[in-house]
Amino acid sequence: MSLAVVRDLREASGPAGPDELAAFETDVLAGFVLARAAAALADATISSDVVHLEQMRAWFGRPLREMEPADADVYFGTVLREAARSPRVHAN
Repeated sequence: MSLAVVRDLREASGPAGPDELAAFETDVLAGFVLARAAAALADATISSDVVHLEQMRAWFGRPLREMEPADADVYFGTVLREAARSPRVHAN
């Protein structure tokens, strides 16, 4: 048996820049869409899910990975409650 030296990859690459983060978010969203399609969901359902994620992202103003439970509570408890009836019906 031998030992190997392991180092943290974050040190070697440095923090991600805005372009890398945007590419990562795009990859995550693409994975979400592919997973929903693999689960045999209808295209309209997948499209609706993506629209809701984009609306939440626009409201939050930051990457969704930074969202905390309290932020989600505000969005679902306040923003959607004040929305017109039809968007709330589709949010469930």
